[in-house]
Amino acid sequence: MLTLLEVEALARAAHEGQTDKAGRPYAEHLRAVADGVRSRGGDPDQIAAAWLHDAVEDDALPAARLREAALSDRTKDIVEALTKRAGETPEAYAERILATPGALLVKESDLAHNADPARLAVLDGPTRTRLTQKYARMRALLGLAGNA
Repeated sequence: MLTLLEVEALARAAHEGQTDKAGRPYAEHLRAVADGVRSRGGDPDQIAAAWLHDAVEDDALPAARLREAALSDRTKDIVEALTKRAGETPEAYAERILATPGALLVKESDLAHNADPARLAVLDGPTRTRLTQKYARMRALLGLAGNA
């Protein structure tokens, strides 16, 4: 099995050169989500999934490579649950997350970082409003209270 340091290195390499909506290195988001999972009491499988949560969706890591990686089945299941599918409704996405053990904690950390006011503040008004509403809706679909 890959260690968490090896998973981090894999995720950083997969997202090399990518930036978030604010132009920051994408690895900063991955680090924040992994740290958030850790601080919320997540286990190593969940922390590994946090590092990889956007890898397949962002085409940074092919799905076949994820399936072949030396990761626990639980980590792979969480990453798969967090990978949005083309044409999928937010409701179907939320249902899959809720049905996958361990995935909700990772998504909660992801949403918390995505909705961080400091991150959103650097975006233009319409984008900030759209994303704030999107994240709030997903939190509601997942049964997560509050903003963090």
